[in-house]
Amino acid sequence: MNITDLRYILALQRAPNLGDRTAKKLIARLGSAAAIFKEKRQNLLKIEGIGALKLKGLLDPANFEAAEKEIEFIQNEQLETHYFLDDNYPEKLKHCHDSPILLFSKGNIQLNNRRIISIVGTRKITSAGKAFVEQFIEELSPLNPIIVSGFAYGVDIAAHRAAIDHNLQTIGCLAHGFDQIYPKVHARYVDEVLKNGGFFSDFWSSDKFDRNNFLKRNRIIAGLSEATVVIESAEKGGSLVTADIANSYNREVFAVPGRPGDKYSKGCNNLIKSNNAHLLSSAADLVYMLGWKLEEEIKPIQQQLFVDLDEEEQLIYDHLKEKGKSQLDTIALYCDFPTFKAASILLNMELKGVIRPLPGKLFEAI
Repeated sequence: MNITDLRYILALQRAPNLGDRTAKKLIARLGSAAAIFKEKRQNLLKIEGIGALKLKGLLDPANFEAAEKEIEFIQNEQLETHYFLDDNYPEKLKHCHDSPILLFSKGNIQLNNRRIISIVGTRKITSAGKAFVEQFIEELSPLNPIIVSGFAYGVDIAAHRAAIDHNLQTIGCLAHGFDQIYPKVHARYVDEVLKNGGFFSDFWSSDKFDRNNFLKRNRIIAGLSEATVVIESAEKGGSLVTADIANSYNREVFAVPGRPGDKYSKGCNNLIKSNNAHLLSSAADLVYMLGWKLEEEIKPIQQQLFVDLDEEEQLIYDHLKEKGKSQLDTIALYCDFPTFKAASILLNMELKGVIRPLPGKLFEAI
């Protein structure tokens, strides 16, 4: 993107009381950000949603003065810009009606991998919640997903760190500009995230830090990913807002259940109870629901001559050897396992290289 175009786009983004949806409407109507500022005032006023107040804010020269300063910051910090009509804009975010017209990034983000999940939850993560995050990401690691979160306390930073531990790409969505890091204590993780992915933000360096920024940031977390996973949440919280946004985007939402009396299980339990989230007990549940297949993106695992199978795995393996191809529900019925448990065992067996998934939710022994 050239500097002239960026200047107009930034001035449009900075216009007060306008918002991303109205900005996109103006661009669709007039063809570009530059064309908006060159259009006659009376013609702009004829566009639905553009009143005198919004027009005054749009044409304020201060927007261009601010844009010039932000361009200098972008260049100094070597940020990458992502305009919503350009190829480098995150594909899944393009389909969100309220996504930002311009996004900033830093790091080594590669979005060619379409397996992207967001992990969110309470900032006051419990030891059980932390253990679940670590095990969940470890189980997913052979499928090489991108892990998105908000770089905040609790579940967020646990997800980022677990992703780094397993050499997975991870993306932090910031609720502020790139002139700062919040919380400050997480500055020690910045370099690792930059090496293993990076950061996205639609906030400027001049934006004041505000609690409402977190709610605005949540649409980026939900919009980037194929699915949002809520690990732990109180009855109210930002992670539930992210889940609501993900549902509004028609994305899959998963929640980890907990005991009814636990404070940080209430939010997840309510999501499941109201059918606003799938119950998530292990990585296998997500893999099954999203239709991920191990062999699509990693080299096939060569079957070992002697593979240790536990009693449950051996039961499934013997069934597949006898019956040939079999569906998940049939396997669960024959082996007398709940479906979610059968799915989890099958994933482990797939990783051992003794079975393979087939189209139509079929499995066969190798």
